[in-house]
Amino acid sequence: MLLNSTLPRSRLNRKREAPRRQSKAGVINCDLGMSKPFDIELERLTGQSSYSEAVRGVGAGQRGTFFLETFGCQMNDHDSEKVAGLLLSRGYQQVETPEAASLILYNTCSIREKAAQKVFSRLGEYREKQGEGKVIGVLGCVAQQEGEDIFKRAPWVSLVCGSASYSKLPGMLAELENGNQRVTGLDTDTDETFETEVTRRDNPWRAHLTIIEGCDKACSYCVVPFTRGPERSRASDSILREVRQLAELGYSEVQLLGQTVNSYADPTPRRMRFSELLLAVAEVGGIRRVRFTTSHPSDFTPDIVEAIEREPKLCDHVHLPVQSGSTRVLRAMQRTYSRDEYMEKIGMIRAAGRPIGITTDIIVGFPGETESEFKETLSLLDEVQYDSMFSFKYSPRPNTPSVSMSDSISEEEKSRRLAILQDRQREIQASNNARLVGDRFEVLVSGKSRRENQWSGYTTSHRMINFASQERELLGTYVQVKVTGATPNSLVGEHVT
Repeated sequence: MLLNSTLPRSRLNRKREAPRRQSKAGVINCDLGMSKPFDIELERLTGQSSYSEAVRGVGAGQRGTFFLETFGCQMNDHDSEKVAGLLLSRGYQQVETPEAASLILYNTCSIREKAAQKVFSRLGEYREKQGEGKVIGVLGCVAQQEGEDIFKRAPWVSLVCGSASYSKLPGMLAELENGNQRVTGLDTDTDETFETEVTRRDNPWRAHLTIIEGCDKACSYCVVPFTRGPERSRASDSILREVRQLAELGYSEVQLLGQTVNSYADPTPRRMRFSELLLAVAEVGGIRRVRFTTSHPSDFTPDIVEAIEREPKLCDHVHLPVQSGSTRVLRAMQRTYSRDEYMEKIGMIRAAGRPIGITTDIIVGFPGETESEFKETLSLLDEVQYDSMFSFKYSPRPNTPSVSMSDSISEEEKSRRLAILQDRQREIQASNNARLVGDRFEVLVSGKSRRENQWSGYTTSHRMINFASQERELLGTYVQVKVTGATPNSLVGEHVT
């Protein structure tokens, strides 16, 4: 079970709105790297029958069961879709508990210390179960960060695989199946990271595509350049081919992913700019919404805003992490821009011909951050008026320059600053959302409440809205919703025609 992206079974039977051809509700999307693309209905894959029948002709047989737990960001969620697809294509059956699995995998995040600690806590649960014959694997950023040291900390682990090596996972699994006790895949500088033979899509209407992997920005607190390697951009023709395939399968919303997604540099002779790629994706028939995340302020250029203005299918939402409102702290973070330069980007977005929602990331308690510098961050919130925010306490990460900085700020003080920051942002969101009462929004319905006639979904500006409707089947459809109320974190509305 992919814990961050599971779907109620009722969603799998939902017919999508106006697909280009008859679509399968929930599919395995098999990439063009194979000799023959194929689709597998997700409903079949969530049943109890053998998956070998579903993938007959690919050479896979029933090999065992697997449990996959995902920590971290949307890129990790999408990576887990790739891993699950590869396992399913080899005849493994996915189960919902580690107790029922012969292969247990943890797709990990190391952005914050707490996430990494949680993974090793999970691994510790198997110290006393080494004799049960289970194969344990660590994937993702912690795998890349710790490497073979994981075998020392948890000798019962058999597989350590970073995100850039997922395309090699079938070979690594074959080694394990042949009796090899320890297998690693720790490459970082490879273009093969983008495409795996099979991707299991968990959401029947919204699909993620990684278009750029790694990061060259070298922020002093960030492990991404170490765990995911240097920036590598996927070929534009490969991206557009997959988008067309997704549209044919009935997907109407795609989200382009990258640690610095707007740093995209097309490696083909077309040399498409990021803004041109956005427009090209929007032109694919059947695609109704195009999102992208995460953008780096230094590479956020006017042509991106112009593309959003020009093409309604490009969602009116930009996630633009600032991290701090203090120029001195930004310099210490090696963020490559000042507060004033960041505000120029905000002004460019605010001047667009259509309103564009803006969200951000902020770190408090970075080494050396003074109380006055923290207040500069608070004043930035007041100035920008973000629609939402992800906020964190600074924690030192291995292999980053900030590890050598004197971290003189206590955990108690970091917690105090974080609480103040979140309270201020909550006030801003409550005010912003209250102003939307009476407005109408198009909503892609993605959730059904246990409460009768209650549904939920997201607007194009990525606002969550819970609404009432007497309709019996709305999942996966687009509806108009009138806002009747607001909370700091979501809107309340009613379905209107």
